[in-house]
Amino acid sequence: MSTISTDLPYRPAGASLEEEATSLFAYTAEFKEVDAVLAAARKCRDFGFSKWDVHAPCPIHGMDEAMGIKMTILPWLVLSGGLFGLGGGLLMQWWMNAFDYQFLISGKPLWSLPANIPVTFETTVMGAAYTAVISMFLLNRLPRLYNPLFKSARFRKATDDRFFVVIEASDPKFDEVKTKEFLERLHPESIERVED
Repeated sequence: MSTISTDLPYRPAGASLEEEATSLFAYTAEFKEVDAVLAAARKCRDFGFSKWDVHAPCPIHGMDEAMGIKMTILPWLVLSGGLFGLGGGLLMQWWMNAFDYQFLISGKPLWSLPANIPVTFETTVMGAAYTAVISMFLLNRLPRLYNPLFKSARFRKATDDRFFVVIEASDPKFDEVKTKEFLERLHPESIERVED
């Protein structure tokens, strides 16, 4: 009688074949006060981090300046979408009324601007609105159905009463030891290592 030996260890029923490898995603620093997170944001900006964010349960006045966030390109995209809608609406009506299907009504001109203002207004609003929504999704890289921060129990307080600074490991200036030491100098309530 022969036995078959395998090098595989015993695996209980329901266990996975291999464990998932984890890697460092970010460090989070938790703060209780608005002033503390504003000061931390200024220091992160001055240090030169580029892939970091602040999470808060409410808008914080002055946070954009503290983080060094520049004006978004979204207003220019919305303006261009509105102008495209305006031009498209005027061109569509000119094509339909003055060129493709000419129809004289009581001696009125085939095409005039005042008669076409209502439709032009609607196509302008439609072009701007669609551009705003689509651009917002693209610029924010949405939808993002998963983020490793969702696994952190402490981070759930970001929607309640705590403020968080998150520095991602993909940041060019990120160093596991030095970044943790930097966050400790900000005097947060806690620092958490978030793995993916």
